Amino acid sequence: MKFTRFAPAASIVALVLLFVATLAVSLLPRGPQPYMVASASPYASEAGAEILRAGGSAVDAAIAVQAVLSLVEPESSGLAGGAFMLHYERRSRSLDAWDGRETAPMKATPDLFLGDDGKPMDFLPAMVSGRSVGTPGVVKMMWDAHREHGALDWAQLFDPAIRLAEEGFAVPPKLAQAIARDPVLAQMPVAQDYFYRLEEDGTRRPLGEGEILKNPAYVATLKTIAEKGWRGFYEGEVAETIVDAVQNAPSRPGTLSLDDFAAYEAIKREPVCAPYRRYRICSMPPPTSGGLTLLQILGILGHYDLAGMGPMTVTSVHFIAEAEKLAYADRDFYIGDPDFVDVPMGAMLDRGYLKTRADAIDASRTMGKAEPGRLSSDAARWGAAPSPERPSTTHFSIVDADGNVVSMTSSVEGPFGAHLMAGGMMLNNQLTDFSFAPEEDGRAVANAVAPGKRPRSSMTPVIAFDENGKFRMAIGSPGGSRIIGYVAQTLVALIDWEMEIADAISLPHFLDRNGALEIEQGTVLEELIPVLAELGHTVELRALPSGLHGIVATPQGLDGAADPRRDGNVVGGDR
Repeated sequence: MKFTRFAPAASIVALVLLFVATLAVSLLPRGPQPYMVASASPYASEAGAEILRAGGSAVDAAIAVQAVLSLVEPESSGLAGGAFMLHYERRSRSLDAWDGRETAPMKATPDLFLGDDGKPMDFLPAMVSGRSVGTPGVVKMMWDAHREHGALDWAQLFDPAIRLAEEGFAVPPKLAQAIARDPVLAQMPVAQDYFYRLEEDGTRRPLGEGEILKNPAYVATLKTIAEKGWRGFYEGEVAETIVDAVQNAPSRPGTLSLDDFAAYEAIKREPVCAPYRRYRICSMPPPTSGGLTLLQILGILGHYDLAGMGPMTVTSVHFIAEAEKLAYADRDFYIGDPDFVDVPMGAMLDRGYLKTRADAIDASRTMGKAEPGRLSSDAARWGAAPSPERPSTTHFSIVDADGNVVSMTSSVEGPFGAHLMAGGMMLNNQLTDFSFAPEEDGRAVANAVAPGKRPRSSMTPVIAFDENGKFRMAIGSPGGSRIIGYVAQTLVALIDWEMEIADAISLPHFLDRNGALEIEQGTVLEELIPVLAELGHTVELRALPSGLHGIVATPQGLDGAADPRRDGNVVGGDR
């Protein structure tokens, strides 16, 4: 199919480039950096680097980074949450996909988030409750990955987080903002005493940026995990404290039990990969929708000349948005936990199928609401139902001195998860990633709640390789269901538009989740709105606070960048 090129004025292109150039991106210049860590917190990046300097592996560093992020970015991720991790071992050239997603308690039922009237609950009361807490998976996932790929002693990996929790850390800007604007955190037990200071008049003042915060309860949890391994989290006092907080939540107690902790298993799955231009893009398979949806977007776009369209033109924005509509339509319809539903992964990535989806794009007009493709008579029995994912998550990328790579996205959702706190940790609300309605138009929903089931996610950790099978990039982002669009746009910028990673990450965002075309407010993309409207797009201006953190291997060495929209940075060096 031919496309008509809608070329914006040269001044708009120049403004986009100026916008990118003037952002304060935290990055390292290219050079001989044997190792690198890019994360959402300077504390976490340095913790990972400390482990790498001591001879640790990428997995070792990931464990240290996650333990610190649980402390300094508790609104986004933590040990009482879940994660997806891609790991590439350079020596064997093997790629593993580790699934540490939370699971629903064995007593959970499909009507978990239905009100007394039988209708889906509003999101806030569903989130701030014991019902929303799933069995945490990140600790078991890290333990299993460490058994296969760890170089240092397990206990050593928690030293940076223990030290920081004991000595205290300066409250970062994003955490201070999250505390200040949260509508219910100040009323929650434990959390109200941790994140607020009681004034003489009896009011609670939210902690401000730069104030020193210590977490002795988290110190005790970390020391237990360090000493006892995964059993220190899933058995004994830590698990009991979490279960007690859930079953005695002040609002809508949950059924999470010690039996659920005992039954939890992380899963090593096969990554999902597909070609894009001269690269092989790999990500996580279901239960996250991120990998499949990303590869569908790229598979559709592969039929068009995005390089010729130019970066951030009306034409490229239109075609990328239309490809996203088509992929998100399939996502909502087909994807769920593959241990419970038959996800047609092969059919969704079939080149012929994606060509027919690409042919549906009209250069002169938006398609509006995209319909899911019909892949099989069995798949057609599912009803489409979105899940209300929230944007509070974290991503980090790591390359160790031996060339091993971790790309890991982790979350408690929230912000601040279920707003319940136990063992110095925020408890996740990941069960609200299930579809609230178990049926749609009389048909079962693939992402409905079921005992032991993993809710669908949008986390999209990526590791990409060149045509010779060599590692070329690791990238990912937080952002709820927008994660997929953030990552897709960044890969297009890196591959089609041949941008350096700092520039690609800093581009103003746009995306379409099969609804309105969302444009990042306060950016030069606003100047494209009149022409996009002429194409039929319903445009919404929004804050789009991605948290992209990535590393690219170049001929000159490793090049890394952290998203200027968050508090992160990049640390690299040698041993």
